[in-house]
Formats: sequence, structure tokens, C-alpha cells
Amino acid sequence: MKKLVGRWYNVSNNQLGSSYNCGHCGNIAGPSLYYYLKTEGNRAYIYICPTCNKPTYVNNYANEQVPAPSFGNEVENLPSGIEALYLEARNCVKVTAYTSAVLILRKLLMNISVLKGAEPGKRFVYYVTYLEKNHFIPPDSKEWVDHIRIKGNEATHEIPSISKEDAIELLDFTEMLLRFVFELPGKMKKYTKTE
Repeated sequence: MKKLVGRWYNVSNNQLGSSYNCGHCGNIAGPSLYYYLKTEGNRAYIYICPTCNKPTYVNNYANEQVPAPSFGNEVENLPSGIEALYLEARNCVKVTAYTSAVLILRKLLMNISVLKGAEPGKRFVYYVTYLEKNHFIPPDSKEWVDHIRIKGNEATHEIPSISKEDAIELLDFTEMLLRFVFELPGKMKKYTKTE
């Protein structure tokens, strides 16, 4: 993330001791500069991130931040297609597109299966079974993968939208699965090459 070059004018110096997770660069920021809007019983702020120099709107009373911080964490050693889908799912949660996030997470499981040798063009249950039978799913985690299948079906075929809690829960599980399937084996390869 490139730092925004320039200087902000008419800002206040932060003596509030506040901090936030910057939605632009992902860093925990303790802004030294801010703007504020005072209304009856409420204050909203525009903080300037000291790392990337970009503005973030924060209203603590309404529990609102724009841009919101990303959900989930980066995972190392991901193939580019898998990494792009995972980032897209994280960004969907970030912008409250929870149904879209779950649909992408379901697609991500299918892509992991195919990348690990499953035959393309099958029904989703085939990919869940493939991951389980080939030991890509950690022990006692088949229910989680099945939960993604069920929520993905709901997102596709049912009228109610997916909740924030469901989307974050499934994103957390997918992150763990990506660590198990890609990050840990990648770290081991690096480790064995240095011996």
C-alpha cells in the first residue's frame, strides 16, 4: 500500500489516545491528526492514518467505521487463484456483503479440491468428500465444510440473507483450512530446504 503523499489542513492534534484498525493499509493506527463532527450527544471523527496518510470515518456511538477493517488474516503460500478468492471473500465481509462472501467461500472449497486433484464439473458434495477422504480437512472438521455447503445452498436458493455472524464464522474456518492445506506445508518446504 503506497502512502498518500501530501499534507492535510485544518486538522486537530489527537490527544484522545484513540486507536483503530485502518481499513486502507490494515495497520493498527494511533492517529495524531483528526477532524471531528459534533452533534447533540455524539461525535464522529475522520482520523488520518499515520502509516498510509489516508482518512477513515469513525463513529463509536454507531459502531461504524468506513472503510471498515478487513476480516480474517493473510495466509501465506496460497496459489494465486485461491488467494484472489480468499481476498474477495474477506472484502465482501468488510463491505457487509455477507451472502456474497459465503458463496465465494463455497466456491473456494471447490477450487481447493480441484487444485488438489479432484475432478472438475462435479456436485459440491463430491468436493467435500474428496477433501475429507484425501486428508485435506483436519480431524473433526468435516462438519465445518458441510456447514459451508449448507450456508452456500441457503445463500443460493433461500430468500433470507446470510448473517454477519455466519459469514465471519465461515471465513474463520476457511482461513484455518487454508493454513492447514497451503501455509503449513509451504513453511515445511522452506524449512527443509534450509537444513
